[in-house]
Amino acid sequence: MLHRKLYQFCAEKRPVWVFLRDQQRWIEEATVVEIEGDLVTLRYDAEDDDELHSWEESVRLDSIGAVSTRLSYVCRNTSADELAITGECPEAERLSQP
Repeated sequence: MLHRKLYQFCAEKRPVWVFLRDQQRWIEEATVVEIEGDLVTLRYDAEDDDELHSWEESVRLDSIGAVSTRLSYVCRNTSADELAITGECPEAERLSQP
């Protein structure tokens, strides 16, 4: 199942957060670049002091403990009045307008 989800995220070029069990750390906002056998290649940026570094790291599939992705986000400065609501949203899930 994890293998299929990683392939999906790779095809969509979607940013993912990956937890590496063996190193007990998160890789944040990475892109799955390639999956070959049991090796997953991740590309991500990390900031150290005043420098921004780009990394490409290959990890084994069995060392990945969890993968998550952002579904959506809302700017904290946006009020409920300014949220864009489409007509496709089911009535039960719509935000009430004051």
